[in-house]
Amino acid sequence: MAIAELTETERNAALAELAGWSLSREGKAIERTFTFTDFSEAFAFMTRAALLAEKADHHPEWFNVYNRVEVTLTTHDAGGVSQRDVAMAKAMDALVA
Repeated sequence: MAIAELTETERNAALAELAGWSLSREGKAIERTFTFTDFSEAFAFMTRAALLAEKADHHPEWFNVYNRVEVTLTTHDAGGVSQRDVAMAKAMDALVA
């Protein structure tokens, strides 16, 4: 089954529920920067997020420097933001709640 890109209305509604996330790549991705106390905390977050991503078969693009993890989510098969990205964003947010 094909994965559908969210409409602009769906994408905006989803973003309204995702604190700290914003649109990027001309509306084709969402991104957030997570900041932690130190590298160990940042790496632990990445490890937990990686396990969730593997289970969901939906992997983030990310960049880490010391205590900061920059995350970008997009669904290449859908050509933009899909429900899979929203679910992954929520799962990542839950790791830091």
